[in-house]
Amino acid sequence: MNKKDLEAMEKIKRYLEQQNRPYSVNDIFMNLHKEVGKTAVQKCLDQLVGTGSIKEKTYGKQKVYVFDQEQFPALDEEKLKKMDKQVEELTQTIKEAEKECAEVETKLRNLSSSLTTDEAKKKISQLEEEVSKLEHKLSSLKENQVLVSKEEKDKITKASEQMIKQWRKRRRMALDILDAIMEGYPHPKKQLFEEIGIETDEDVGVVLPKS
Repeated sequence: MNKKDLEAMEKIKRYLEQQNRPYSVNDIFMNLHKEVGKTAVQKCLDQLVGTGSIKEKTYGKQKVYVFDQEQFPALDEEKLKKMDKQVEELTQTIKEAEKECAEVETKLRNLSSSLTTDEAKKKISQLEEEVSKLEHKLSSLKENQVLVSKEEKDKITKASEQMIKQWRKRRRMALDILDAIMEGYPHPKKQLFEEIGIETDEDVGVVLPKS
């Protein structure tokens, strides 16, 4: 292949990787604004399929091409569940600290109105010290300084975002492929899923996190 053909093949490969969803030859030709001729697009796709960089799927008379999913990092569902649990625990701890702080402040106001001046001053001093400690604890929890360091939090957040992004892309790709199959399938989608053994996220009780 000459330099122009190699550049066209790299452009198509990069486009399929970035989009990570199935496209026909004509889709790719149009989406690349006709920068690569339709015949050249087909030639490049055949070369990429031959090298294993992309996969070719045939549905009736239609062929679609998608980036090889094996080249993406595997999703670690256990790690995602662990991070979700950690977020829930931190959220609950913050709520409890906020509640405790509010109770102390209420107690402070009540005592201030019922004690003698000297007693109130002494009690106020004690409660102010207690409130200060609780506020510091609450602030630390909100900043995630007690249970998780900032570096660990950033690392977990970044990993979670990457995994969810890959999950969302692969889910969209699978749905697009199934929709393409349904165009020539004479029965309901549910029957198709049963015949080929498809389980949706909902079937296994998994919910895709919001963006």
